[in-house]
Amino acid sequence: MPLRIDVVTVFPGMLQGFFGESILRRAVAMGAAALHAVDLRDFAHDLRGTLDDKPYGGGAGMLMKPEPLVEAVESLRRPETHVIAMTPQGAPFRQETARRLAGESHLVFLCGHYEGMDERALERLADEQLSIGDYVLTNGALPAAVVVDSVVRLLPGVLGGGAEATERESFSNGLLEQAQYTRPPVYRGQRVPEVLLQGDHARVEQWRQNQMIERTARHRPDLIQH
Repeated sequence: MPLRIDVVTVFPGMLQGFFGESILRRAVAMGAAALHAVDLRDFAHDLRGTLDDKPYGGGAGMLMKPEPLVEAVESLRRPETHVIAMTPQGAPFRQETARRLAGESHLVFLCGHYEGMDERALERLADEQLSIGDYVLTNGALPAAVVVDSVVRLLPGVLGGGAEATERESFSNGLLEQAQYTRPPVYRGQRVPEVLLQGDHARVEQWRQNQMIERTARHRPDLIQH
C-alpha cells in the first residue's frame, strides 16, 4: 500500500505543481505514495469561506478558527492516521524524524496561516508538531512540502539504487556527506583527488570517512558535539 499524505492548507495551489515534479512525481507514478492537497476552504461554514477571526484577548492579526480544521481532519482520519501540525513552536525536523514518518501509512499535515491556529484545534488534532527552523513563514504549506519531500524520498524504491542511495547521505550517520566529483578529472586547473581515480576501494572508503569527519567539524561542529 502507498503512503498516503494529505496536506490541509488554505493554499492547495502552492502544492499542486510541487507534487507533480521530480521524485514526488515518480513516487506517485510507481505507487509508493499518494499525495493530496486538501483545500481548507471546503470546510468553511459560510459562503465567503471564512477561516479566521480575531483572537480573544486582543492582539495583532487573525487566528484560524477551530471548526474548519477539526472537520477537515475528521473527514480524513482513519485508525492509522498520524496528524502533524506545522508550526514554529514544533520540535525541530530532523533526518531521523523523516525516517520515522516514512514508516507510517497515512500522514495528515495541518498548515497554519494568519497568526496561527486556535489552540483547541491543535490539542484535539495534532499527534505531533514540527518546525523546519527557527523562523516564521507566512503559512505552513512550504514547511509541509519540505517534510513531504524528505519523507517520500526515503520510501523503498523511490530513489533507486537500494538502501545505499540514502545510507551515506548527510545526517544519516550523524555526519555530513563527503565531497563528490564526476568527469572531467581536471576542470580549469582543479583536479579530482587522486585517490578516487586509482580504483583502490579500501583507500576510497577511508578517504570518504576522513572527509565526512573533516567537513562536519568545519561546517557543523554542533553535530559532533552531540
